[in-house]
Amino acid sequence: GTSSLWFEAGRLPVDRAARVNALASDAAASDDSDLRSIAHIGTIVSTTGVAMAEQLGSTGRDLLAAMVLGYEVAGRVDEALTPGRMQRGFHGSVSTIFGGAVTTGRLLGLDAARMAQAIAIAATSTGGMAIAADTSCAREYHAGLAAQLGIQAALSAQAGFEAELTVLEAPRGFFDAFNGQAVSEVAQGLGESWDIVTDMAVKLIPGAHPFHAIAEAAWMAAIEHDLVPEQIRRAVISAPQLKVWAQQAVQPHDLIGAAHSVPYFVASALVDRRFGWDHFSQEKMNDPRIAAMLTRVSFDPNPPPHPDRFPHRHGGTVTIELLDGRVIQSTCKAPRGSGPRGIDWADIDD
Repeated sequence: GTSSLWFEAGRLPVDRAARVNALASDAAASDDSDLRSIAHIGTIVSTTGVAMAEQLGSTGRDLLAAMVLGYEVAGRVDEALTPGRMQRGFHGSVSTIFGGAVTTGRLLGLDAARMAQAIAIAATSTGGMAIAADTSCAREYHAGLAAQLGIQAALSAQAGFEAELTVLEAPRGFFDAFNGQAVSEVAQGLGESWDIVTDMAVKLIPGAHPFHAIAEAAWMAAIEHDLVPEQIRRAVISAPQLKVWAQQAVQPHDLIGAAHSVPYFVASALVDRRFGWDHFSQEKMNDPRIAAMLTRVSFDPNPPPHPDRFPHRHGGTVTIELLDGRVIQSTCKAPRGSGPRGIDWADIDD
């Protein structure tokens, strides 16, 4: 059967439709994140779920239940890998594929044995390097591939294909290969709470999710203290999870560059007292006021350690030194749209 493409007229086989839709959805750099690891699970469970539900004629209730379950399984797998997966250099797509497989499997009505096989097949079908996702369109490729392979894993399990059921926990298996840190916890409390409620964060602006709280810290300081760029000597970002971005070029020239430049987020927030969709336009990227502020943004070389192994869950601090000698420090622990903060309809409208 075929399913609809979201961003243009046309239909493709269900797994290919999910792949195209996931790639296009991810391209705007505005998909949700699991704040423990910044895996973009929602892109995969939504594209696989909608494509399969359309083909099967599933109800909206069935679709939502499948997506929640897919989010839970992918979130738990990636939680067990955090931060080891990132330290090995793998992208979050190594875990989001499980969301696609479980979402599809739930809609197909797989029993426990077949669902276990879908998960096992997904575990041996995954991949994606983080370094490529940071600097190119490989991130979108990863999303599309995870969606397609997730559907194929569930369909293969439905058809009777079998993989190694101990592939996750076996020596040299999935968790070993991707440097799992908390494998024993992967099924603890299953069904007692839901990751989509506790750890999912909706992006209200595009770009790398770890930057959102830091940009908010900057613009809130500018508003509270009525700062103008001419007053600022320098701004220092303190967040240990950002070391991976600290050596990258800070002056963006396109969406990919802007999405991965936390100094650009902070400089824009200080100049405009906000950070929004328009900051991904060429006009803003070429704004001389923002470019000048970029030269005054730096990183704290010795940020305080985090209290747990989830580096992206804790936001960050911006310290602003003024020409008159004053020092202003502003901290934001979680971005708007996250579980701890919640979301308002006004935020959606903006």
